[in-house]
Amino acid sequence: MAGSEQLLDYLGRYFPVLLFIGIALAFGVVTLVLSYFVQPKYPESEKLSTYECGSEPFSDARMPFPVRYYIFAMLFVIFDIEVIFLYPWAVTFFKIGLVGLIEMLIFIALFVVAYVYAWKKGALEWD
Repeated sequence: MAGSEQLLDYLGRYFPVLLFIGIALAFGVVTLVLSYFVQPKYPESEKLSTYECGSEPFSDARMPFPVRYYIFAMLFVIFDIEVIFLYPWAVTFFKIGLVGLIEMLIFIALFVVAYVYAWKKGALEWD
C-alpha cells in the first residue's frame, strides 16, 4: 500500500502541469472553433486575389532565387557561428591560460583566412 500512495503523491505533483496543458489546449481549440463560426463569410474577387506586400503581383511567387543568395546566407551563418565560439573562450580565458590563447589565435587566423578567401572570390558582393 505504501508504494501506491507514494506513486499517487508523486503523480499528484504533476497535476498543475497537466491542468495547465489542458487549459492551453482547450483555449486553442475553443478560439479556433469560435473564430470559424463568428467570422464573416463574404467571398469577393478582391479578397480572393493574391496579396503581395500591398502591391499587385507582377510575376509568379515561386520564382527561384539566385544561387548567390544562398551562398551569401550560408557564409553569414558560418561566420556567425564561428563568432559565437568566442564567447565561451572569453568567459574561461583566465582558466585556460596560454594554451587556450594560442588555440584561439589559430582559430581567429583560420577565420580571417576564410573571410579573405570569400571576399576575393566575390562571394560577399551583392548585385
